[in-house]
Amino acid sequence: MHTYSLKEGIGDGFLTPFKLRRIKSDLDDYSYSSDDEVLEGDVEEGRVYTESDFNTNIHIQERERKRVQDLLASINQKQKTLVFCANQAHAALVRDLINQEKTSTATNYCVRVTANDGAIGETYLKQFQDNEKTVPTILTTSQKLTTGVDARNVRNIVLMRPVNSMIEFKQIIGRGTRLFEGKHYFTVVDFVGAYHMFNDPEWDGDPLEIEIPTREPRPDTLVADIDPETDPDSQSSAKPVRIKLADGKFREIQSMASTYFYVDGKPVNAEAFLKHLFDKLQLPELLGSEESPREAWANPITRRELLVSLEKEGCGRDDLAKLQELIRAEDSDLFDVLEYISYAKPPITRRQRAGMAEDKIYGFLNQKERDFIKFVLSNYVQEGIDELDIGNLATSLTAKYGSQHQAQQELGDVGHIQELFINFQQHLYEEAVAS
Repeated sequence: MHTYSLKEGIGDGFLTPFKLRRIKSDLDDYSYSSDDEVLEGDVEEGRVYTESDFNTNIHIQERERKRVQDLLASINQKQKTLVFCANQAHAALVRDLINQEKTSTATNYCVRVTANDGAIGETYLKQFQDNEKTVPTILTTSQKLTTGVDARNVRNIVLMRPVNSMIEFKQIIGRGTRLFEGKHYFTVVDFVGAYHMFNDPEWDGDPLEIEIPTREPRPDTLVADIDPETDPDSQSSAKPVRIKLADGKFREIQSMASTYFYVDGKPVNAEAFLKHLFDKLQLPELLGSEESPREAWANPITRRELLVSLEKEGCGRDDLAKLQELIRAEDSDLFDVLEYISYAKPPITRRQRAGMAEDKIYGFLNQKERDFIKFVLSNYVQEGIDELDIGNLATSLTAKYGSQHQAQQELGDVGHIQELFINFQQHLYEEAVAS
């Protein structure tokens, strides 16, 4: 007999902080309508098919495609992700849909690893566990991984099937708790409403007893859970129903998402979640005085150096982008995100920042220089801080003038253009602008 708690094996004795994304849609349940096409089986008119029916008693591929689209939109697609599916056939379908919808061009970006995948499954699992490898990036499975499987850099746990017990739930969520350099939290994407288990007193209270089988699986293999696709005792006598939605219905599926935050296994608000993360990072100490990061950020060359130093301390660009999302500051500069976290300064939008600095920026420019800087600032407002990177200057010149040669005809030599590009940013980040 073995006891299991999510606190077990965690470095400081507490559960890794995590964000939970609950995604619902108006096709979470389904009732047949005559405009839908029955491809296979006998549909029960008037029956409401619920989560436990999908991918066992009834199959609607468009529903799964919509969930995959919502999944990919809610995560960083470069981060390692585990997707728990209803059964092996569902895991294969989700794998195929992810590979169809992904932005990555990598072969084997998403793979299926189940108990019956044999040697190729073990190979994929070992590659996924290798923190130096970025591919495979997403792994779909119909099984829960054993507690011996060490995949430390998993950043996203996705639930696309019901979870049947607290023990199973803890084991699944536990795949995200492994500590890894630069990993300060993980994300749970929940399509099935399993998040209610976090409110259960047993969630991370007293350890649960787990019966260890006489013959334990090897640490790098999967537990051979009973799979409805292959277990004859779990098969229904009725043939599964396959439905094709009526034309246009797929485009009409509406999704709704809610975000929750947990620290030490307890729900907190976004501000408390951020404070917990960045108290550990000691970001104010890294940045120095309030004036130091402002001066560094105002110059595209030293800004790049600052971002590199932050990344070395475990706060990379992806982390900052996530923080923008957490504090609902996607339209703000990353500088404002840092100031909010370090010095509790409320962020302003990029549009506000550009608008408030216009007089100082344009005061000493001729008309052609103003036209170019207006173009750069417009792109900055729309796209973000990368538009102000010195490495993006050539792209901006070509986009505005058609060629760098033509840009020099309008603005002057390369040295003057670079000086113009660097100097206007000093005004953009002056203290008076942000006050």
